Amino acid sequence: MHYASILHRPMSEYAHPLDETHFVFRLRTARSDLTQVKFYYADRADMSPELTFTELSMPLVRSDLLYDWYEIILETEWERIAYYFLLDDGQIQCRYAGECFEKMDAHIERSEFFQYPFNHKADLASVPEWVRDAVVYNIFPDSFADGKEHISKAGKAESYNGFPSVTNYGGTINGIRENLDYIKNLGFNCLYLNPTFAAGAYHKYDLMDYKHIDPCFGTDEDFRTLVQEAHGKGIRVIVDGVFNHVSWNHFSFQDVLKNGKESPYYEWFYSLPEALTLPQEGESPAYTCFAYVANMPKTNTACPSLRDYFCDVGRYWIRKYDVDGWRLDVANEVDDGFLRAFRRAVKNEKPEAVIIGEIWENSEHYMTGDMVDGAMNYDFRRFCTQYFAENILTAPEFDLRLSSLLMRYKKQMLPAQLNLLDGHDTCRFLSLCQGDIDKMELAILFQMTFIGMPCVFYGDEKGMKGMTEKEYRMPMPWNDHSHLSEVYRKLITLRKDNKALTRGVFKTVETTGMLFRYAREWNDERIEIAVNPGDSSAAYSAPGDVLLKKNCTCDLLMPKGYVITRSVNHGKYDL
Repeated sequence: MHYASILHRPMSEYAHPLDETHFVFRLRTARSDLTQVKFYYADRADMSPELTFTELSMPLVRSDLLYDWYEIILETEWERIAYYFLLDDGQIQCRYAGECFEKMDAHIERSEFFQYPFNHKADLASVPEWVRDAVVYNIFPDSFADGKEHISKAGKAESYNGFPSVTNYGGTINGIRENLDYIKNLGFNCLYLNPTFAAGAYHKYDLMDYKHIDPCFGTDEDFRTLVQEAHGKGIRVIVDGVFNHVSWNHFSFQDVLKNGKESPYYEWFYSLPEALTLPQEGESPAYTCFAYVANMPKTNTACPSLRDYFCDVGRYWIRKYDVDGWRLDVANEVDDGFLRAFRRAVKNEKPEAVIIGEIWENSEHYMTGDMVDGAMNYDFRRFCTQYFAENILTAPEFDLRLSSLLMRYKKQMLPAQLNLLDGHDTCRFLSLCQGDIDKMELAILFQMTFIGMPCVFYGDEKGMKGMTEKEYRMPMPWNDHSHLSEVYRKLITLRKDNKALTRGVFKTVETTGMLFRYAREWNDERIEIAVNPGDSSAAYSAPGDVLLKKNCTCDLLMPKGYVITRSVNHGKYDL
């Protein structure tokens, strides 16, 4: 028995409640190491001399190159649970309890079992139900449109409170509004807008005012109309919240420049020197900034008055303009207390609002249910790049990485992960595919059939490319036509028409060479997908009714081919 590979952590993604009567328990072991796992649970508050345990078989739900994963969803009215695992490899049986491996006949006290102390209603993690059906279109406002399928490509320069505000390409709020039908016709039902509030640079991440739209983009009323019309078309709107830093032209920093430590806003900033001055050209700032960028001083979000100010901003755009959620810029560089306070403020105003954090790495720390609902899933992008675009991962290696995405968070948090192939801070995915549309189509297919919210950066459907910031933020090529537009429309429709793709569990079916087969199962429906991004054909036989296929014969899946099938089990799949 490979003891070193066995892992369980109480009160974590390995043991958590789904609601008041259902718990998820998981166990990781070495691949093919154990012949069976049994789960034993008892009421830890039972005052009898000995606890009475109930035995359940624990199913194997996932295997990859390295590990097996066992998982059980326990239904019980008990709020307090003691539990342990029986591990059997065919030769040895042992009891895994309290992070120790014990002989089966060893006596241990009730306190020495694994424990779920109490299922508090206040601590239940949940995400808005609508995210399961969300397909998100991400717009960089300066680069998208200033009219119906049009952008001038002419920058603007305005003044805001005496400070300059500029854009590069002339995109506006009304431009977004005039193209809502275009977005809806592709199948998208949610907008994520990069910053739209008053700021200096074209990217608008150097905020000067959190309660007004940037004058280059339009007016506050333009934004109100955009949200109203979007909602009328069944499209939700998520806005970008930049709270880790402000512009040095923000009123609070200007006051500190003028009054130093006597300013009521001095504590709004992180580790300011007593004598605050702006750096000269070529000098490093003497204060903490976002990524050493002097004109974006870092905020001290632990300061109570600043926290109140930002929480009020979070409520303001919901209360006054009815936005549907926030994407939090640099969410992993603000303090946890701020994230909890901001979440409470937003959810109290609109319980179904979603909060997405910009976190590039494993976001387990933030995904406990009291900070953010989901994160921008850059690991999803990385693994898709390596498998679909670069072909440097085999299917078994790709599947190994998917295990980390599926098992790193509490089960109910997975639908709120924002699954992107590219965005405003990354190379365009088509460029990573070396312009190969067939490769990109396979990645889009996976994006639309994996657990989480697919998020598409404006212009990907037009075949936009770009490896540098200037290139991948170029203006929308409205006059260009690409087969990818039809790919998005077709695959978004597939996702919407099959509940298994928005509600179902994810199961790996086969990983052979570059061939990857997986399924989504929900109630009596099973959607199975096979993809082959490699250069060689793979043997394949469709297991159900074919919904879509490409580069496929009756028994062969050719390079860059895929097959999507649907089958019905007269009963229910084991979820």
